[in-house]
Amino acid sequence: MRYWLYFAAKLVAGAGAVLALQTALVALYPTPPPLLPGFGPPPPLFLHDLLFTFLTMGVWLVGAGLLFAIIWDQRRRCRTCLRCLIMPINRGSWGHVVVGRPRTEWICPYGHGTLSIEALQITGHQADDWQPHDDNIWKELESYQRTRE
Repeated sequence: MRYWLYFAAKLVAGAGAVLALQTALVALYPTPPPLLPGFGPPPPLFLHDLLFTFLTMGVWLVGAGLLFAIIWDQRRRCRTCLRCLIMPINRGSWGHVVVGRPRTEWICPYGHGTLSIEALQITGHQADDWQPHDDNIWKELESYQRTRE
């Protein structure tokens, strides 16, 4: 649950940053004069002013890049403690695709689990495989330490 709340918080922060950037663009961009002086409001900026339209497109491209970075970062976090996964290990072989498909495995620095990401996507996008580890290894180490004392 904490994993998804952290993801939602990052999405809200990213959306707030893009919204603030767009609001600053609208506030700082000069208002054009009306088409006919004294008659009616000025035309809207978007799609009528080329520079403003390109700047708006740039803001939303920054937003798309920020969304990509948020998702990329979230995929490589531990599902339990939210720390970045470390020690990528390449498994499998490109020469033996049928027997052992190539993939990269990442591990939590505190031993909570292992993430396996497929490198070869033959049948479409393969979901990442998160394998949680139970705490048996830590219990064994603690019991070993107690017996030594």
